[in-house]
Formats: sequence, C-alpha cells, structure tokens
Amino acid sequence: MNRFSQLRAAILVNAVYEMQNYPIVLINTVISPLSFLLLIVFVSSGRLTGVGIMGGFIMSMFSAGMSLQADLSHLKNDFKLQDMIVSSPTNQSIYMFGMAIAEIIYALPALLTLTALSFIFVKLTLLAAMGFIAVLLLMFLMSIAMGFLFSTLSSDIVQSFAFSRLLSTLFTTIPPIYYLITYIPFPFRYIAYLSPTTYAAQISQNLGGYLELPITMVLISWIVLIGLTILLFILSMKRSKWRE
Repeated sequence: MNRFSQLRAAILVNAVYEMQNYPIVLINTVISPLSFLLLIVFVSSGRLTGVGIMGGFIMSMFSAGMSLQADLSHLKNDFKLQDMIVSSPTNQSIYMFGMAIAEIIYALPALLTLTALSFIFVKLTLLAAMGFIAVLLLMFLMSIAMGFLFSTLSSDIVQSFAFSRLLSTLFTTIPPIYYLITYIPFPFRYIAYLSPTTYAAQISQNLGGYLELPITMVLISWIVLIGLTILLFILSMKRSKWRE
C-alpha cells in the first residue's frame, strides 16, 4: 500500500464515510463557531463582526484539531484500528497526517461559511491574509499534536470526550478570540495570556487592523505560537503510546 492510499484510507474512514452516513454531524461544525459570532455581533451592535469572524476561524481550526483526539480514541479503543495499523506498513506520521487532513475536510462547512463572510466584513491585504493563514495553520498543528497525545494516552472514548470538551472550552471560549483583549480588565488580562489562542487572536486582530500592538508584542506572540507548536509535536512523538 503506497502512502497516497494510506492517506486516502484515513480520510475516508474519518471524514467522508461519517459525513455521508450522518449528515447531521455537519450542522454541529457550522453552528459552533457561528453561534459565538452571532452573539458577539448582537452584543457589540456589529462593531466586532470582523473580530468575531476571525475568532470563528481560530475556533474552527483549533476544534478541528482537538476533534482528532476523540476520533482517534474511538477508532483505537472501540474498533482496534490502531492495532491493525501498527502491524501494517503505515507508520505513525502517515496515520496522523491522514487523520488530520480528514479533520480539515470535516470542518470545511464552517470554514467555507466563514470565508464567505470574511470577504464581506474582513478587509485584509494579501500579506495580512498570508499571515492570518499562517496563524490558523499553527493553531491547527498545535491542536492536532495535543489531540494525538491525549488520544494515545486515553483508554476510553468518554474520557477522550471529556478532555476534548475541557480543552476546547479553555482555549476557544474563555480566551478573547471573539473580542479584543482590551475588553478584559487588569489583572484578569494576564490570565488570558495563559492560553495560546490569545496570542493567535492578537496577531489576527492586529493583521485585520482591529488591535494596535507594539512590534515587540507581535514578535512575542509569534514566538509563543511557533515554540509551543514545536514543543507539543516533540512531546506527542516522544510521550504518546503508539505500539503499546
């Protein structure tokens, strides 16, 4: 089996078949980011529409990566798929990459909806758009590293769902990704910086012209995101239980 076939199998198992057999699951991927967006639009009387759209992208990408945890745990513990893959030519990296691509496909309805809205409400230069895409990519890579690590350590799908919901809430609901961090009073603002999504939101809002940041803060935010992503990937590769 070549690598393309291995990737295709992972995408079919984790995205295409589920989307075909259970179309209702697609509603959840769209409603989750848009529900927060609508709330922010109504509360701010439309002033934070662009910020909310960018926050919806961050939430969708991070949640897509975290969904990998529950999916991998389900396939590993309930269907024993990982046992079969371990004994096959498929290696850990190909399996993880294929499942990650499947999560992106699964999140496409939300991403396409947000993309259409961004053309109307978010005005980005080409350079700013490239920077925003880089932020989203880092968010996704960071979350799949976390998801893969927790999935290999989890022994039950219920436990995986608990981890996934907890981390998604801590990283996408509480931090200021749908609104500006300046709305948070001191000293509570320092607590927001414990979440990597805060740095992603700051960079995105700065690129969109919604938040003015000194160049040092922009650089620190990039360093935090890149450094944490690399650290989590190293940790997931070294600490995850693949063959046990």
